[in-house]
Amino acid sequence: MIKSISVFCGSSIGKNPAYKQAAVELGYLLAKNNITMVYGGGNIGMMGAIADAVLENKGKVIGVIPTSLLEKELAHPGVSEMHQVDNLMQRKTKMIELSDAFIALPGGFGTLDEFFEIATLLQLGYLKIPTALLNVNGYFDELVAMMNKGVKEQFIKPVHRENILVSDKVPEILEQLNTFIPTDNDPKWIDNLKQENRYL
Repeated sequence: MIKSISVFCGSSIGKNPAYKQAAVELGYLLAKNNITMVYGGGNIGMMGAIADAVLENKGKVIGVIPTSLLEKELAHPGVSEMHQVDNLMQRKTKMIELSDAFIALPGGFGTLDEFFEIATLLQLGYLKIPTALLNVNGYFDELVAMMNKGVKEQFIKPVHRENILVSDKVPEILEQLNTFIPTDNDPKWIDNLKQENRYL
């Protein structure tokens, strides 16, 4: 069973109220299922909304925040535990260390950067951790379509695409994360790529 989930999401609240509603629902369910939330430590936007929801329901929140953002007073003051790091690279590394699964909610460049780093580590076999997109209000439709096109055009292996879960329902995505085991990569897949001259 998953005990901790890293949540990647925006420092803005977004245009549609559905985004915040999904963050609050996810925070509630994480707390009720005794799943620790690991996140970027912020007190604004989607980040603040989901942290508040977990804490209001007596759940545990671990923040990981770079010093520069801490100095700008963007850290959430009520989290259960806060880790201060030097930069964004260290933040991602620490979040990986603390997490059993990953889920991305709507967000901007930072959210996409965090999500794709995990997707790449899954592809290369450095991680074997369930990873999902919570596709609130169709926010990730084009991203999912792009990944599927990558498979069609033979830049992404089907096994690597299948390791990314996608759902627009919060309870469903948690259930999938709890039961999904990423497919093992063929240990010779890099050698195969060299021979096929594909997916490089």
